[in-house]
Amino acid sequence: MLTTEAVLEKLISFDTTSRNPNMELIDYIAELLKQNGIDSVVLHNDDKTKANLYTTVGPTDRGGVMLSGHTDVVPIDGQNWTVAPFTLTKDNDRYYGRGTTDMKGFVASAIVAAVNASKQILHTPLHLAFSYDEEIGCVGVHSLIDMLNKAPVKPAMCIVGEPTSLKVATKHKGKSAIIAHCTGTEGHSAMAPNYQNAIHLASDLISILRTTQQDIANKSGQADDRSVPYTTVHVGRVHAGQALNIVPNLCTVNFEIRHPASDDPLAILADIKNQTKALVDQARKRYTDVDITFEVLNAYPALDTAVDSEVVRFVQSLLDTSETSFVAFGTEGGLFSQKAGVSTVVCGPGSMEQGHKPDEFLEIQQLQQCDNMLEQLIARLITP
Repeated sequence: MLTTEAVLEKLISFDTTSRNPNMELIDYIAELLKQNGIDSVVLHNDDKTKANLYTTVGPTDRGGVMLSGHTDVVPIDGQNWTVAPFTLTKDNDRYYGRGTTDMKGFVASAIVAAVNASKQILHTPLHLAFSYDEEIGCVGVHSLIDMLNKAPVKPAMCIVGEPTSLKVATKHKGKSAIIAHCTGTEGHSAMAPNYQNAIHLASDLISILRTTQQDIANKSGQADDRSVPYTTVHVGRVHAGQALNIVPNLCTVNFEIRHPASDDPLAILADIKNQTKALVDQARKRYTDVDITFEVLNAYPALDTAVDSEVVRFVQSLLDTSETSFVAFGTEGGLFSQKAGVSTVVCGPGSMEQGHKPDEFLEIQQLQQCDNMLEQLIARLITP
């Protein structure tokens, strides 16, 4: 009998850090499903090193319930692990390993649910949608969404199994990742005042970003709320300089805008650009080659599913709860909802408090409860 633990053990053994291929894992899932009479669609990236996987169990002429998960994990570099990160370690009431919580635990449970469903006669189909490169900005899932948009029938609803401690989350923020190229003029540092230091220019830009963040927090009236419900503007990387005795002519600033559905990140970026233009115009009075340009690297929308929608009531019924929640982190849920028109909630085992950390773990009870939820789902899909 196929168990979720056995599948999870295999999934953890694949080092699917986003910088690596995920084909061994995808091939494993596809073969496991095939052994149980389930055909899959594998959507490769351009160089065929990575792929999404999509499959349907049951009838194909009507919408069903889609279980969505990503197959990539974040790096372990620089982290002090006390267990082998790519080996599933069972200790007391926990499973340890990179991706146990985020989010191979749910993926394993979904695979077992699909195999179990294949032994039944379903009235409503079950779909699996597994993606790559979610951790670097929901990059890989777009080809899967394109496929759904071309399909004659789409799933009626979607459960994204990111860790929510099995609470039904209806909202999360969207995100835009942006790089600013700050161009100055290079020269010998002995004559530094004769040149526009690109780092200084970037520092002025960062000051604008920090002021923008503070203004947003002040207007929200919730500046001290630890859940941070308002839009955030965060600088994550600054890169510049070749040698101490050279005035740098280029400095790049990577920053992000994370926003609830009520805010428009493009409008916020436009305001930042307007403030930056005044900064550049002033600098050009002395240094004509000065410039700051912006490039949006990737973006995904916020999720904002109505709490009284059918998908919310349905998933609540599987868990016998009437509560809803929201999550601070982003998921592919906003893309499924806005780009594919599939009503979506986020609900999965574990907590993101354990994600992205050394000795990442998933409580065994949480995974068992997820299995129970998906067993309830299959029972509902059997019933007309």
